[in-house]
Amino acid sequence: MDAAKLNELKKFIDQCKSNPSILSDPSLSFFRDYLESLGAKLPSSAYSHGAGDSKSKSYVVEESDEEVVDEEEKMNVEEEVEEEEEEDEIIESDVELEGDTVEPDNDPPQKMGDPSVEVTDENRDASQAAKAKAMEYISEGKFEEAIENLTEAILLNPTSAIMYATRASVYIKMKKPNAAIRDANAALEINPDSAKGYKSCGIARAMLGQWEDAAKDLHLASKLDYDEEINNVLKKVEPNAHRIEEHRRKYDRLRKEREDRKIERERQRRRAQAQAAYEKAKKQEQSSSSRKPGGMPGGFPGGMPGGMPGGMPGGFPGSMPGGMPGNVDFSQILNDPELMAAFSDPEIMAALKDVMSNPANLAKHQANPKVAPVIAKMMGKFAGPK
Repeated sequence: MDAAKLNELKKFIDQCKSNPSILSDPSLSFFRDYLESLGAKLPSSAYSHGAGDSKSKSYVVEESDEEVVDEEEKMNVEEEVEEEEEEDEIIESDVELEGDTVEPDNDPPQKMGDPSVEVTDENRDASQAAKAKAMEYISEGKFEEAIENLTEAILLNPTSAIMYATRASVYIKMKKPNAAIRDANAALEINPDSAKGYKSCGIARAMLGQWEDAAKDLHLASKLDYDEEINNVLKKVEPNAHRIEEHRRKYDRLRKEREDRKIERERQRRRAQAQAAYEKAKKQEQSSSSRKPGGMPGGFPGGMPGGMPGGMPGGFPGSMPGGMPGNVDFSQILNDPELMAAFSDPEIMAALKDVMSNPANLAKHQANPKVAPVIAKMMGKFAGPK
């Protein structure tokens, strides 16, 4: 009889002597019946299912103790990772900006001209006359009257970018930035190189606190036709635009760093899981090799029951006639980054389980370019140095 089995039986008998309540386990009823058939008289605790249950469960051999420890270790690893993952959300601080802004104007859109209308010389002359009146009103500070005359000028000559840009400048004086932006955009649609259109648009955006867009429009206006007013507005706009840009870069960087840390934690979690699987496999392999030399029951993560007798059919490199040795050095596998990465692939792990449960199944995986190299590499490590 196998010496290891006899030793286990002896340990079991010793346990029964010191704690007869072990026999109360329902799974051992056959053993109680056998003892009674021999005339043995068992204590009452052998029939009790109270405290005896916990004792018998604690006995159910050392391997289940190891499984409990493995589960606890796995839970500890997951808890540590979860604790690390709890990072505070990034909350952006306010940007300290300088300069005054105005409330957006929500008036109905102003009248616009019809660009498809054919403009006669007579209409052009009338448009210029209306514009002249508007300029007089502007000089007198009568902005409403100026808007009326400029609107008349636009309707008479809707193809003039300067008419729209002039009316935009009056809306700016009236602190109506949205109306000014509508007119500035109309001027730029007619003439994309309208310096006055970009200038009016930039100043209006600055009034609304749209500092970056304002800086862009004012720089374009300055390139097309520089004037001192543009330069003065830029001195107020640019510092705010720079602060906003730096603020955005800072938080973009913080978000990227946070995402990188999340990726790194996931990588560590996978590595910890692989390490835990390796440790469990190592313990099981050591335990099984002491009782069953030559086999490799359940030693590798995913299960490799019963060893691997015979050669690997199909001519796959690394065939190992005569069974797989029971003292495989798993550190070679754990320290191989390619294999560790492969173990996280469900397809590869499924193939490994299939082959280890039945070596004859290897042939059907030889054509798989993802699985075949992994199995070949593992077989090379199991074979040991040549």
